Amino acid sequence: MEHIRPTLDKIMTDALRRAPAAEAPLLAWPVVAGAAVAERTRALDFRSGVLRIEVPDATWRAELLTLAPRYVVALNRVSEGVERIEFVLKSQPSTGD
Repeated sequence: MEHIRPTLDKIMTDALRRAPAAEAPLLAWPVVAGAAVAERTRALDFRSGVLRIEVPDATWRAELLTLAPRYVVALNRVSEGVERIEFVLKSQPSTGD
């Protein structure tokens, strides 16, 4: 399976480079972050070099902040223009009070 990885990476990179610049980092996030992180987070938007990612709680935010520089490098390998990642807490549903 490992011998197919470079081919899959090239296909993904080519597809992301053809995506609109504002969408490529959003599409790349689940791949770059990995399955476990992608399952608990959501790419919200990408503007002015900032990719905003929704996280479930402050613990996740703190942990991902330490990994942010690595994510920026990985994102820029498959898309362009990501200067930083901002992790925002998931909005809690209103209780109607």
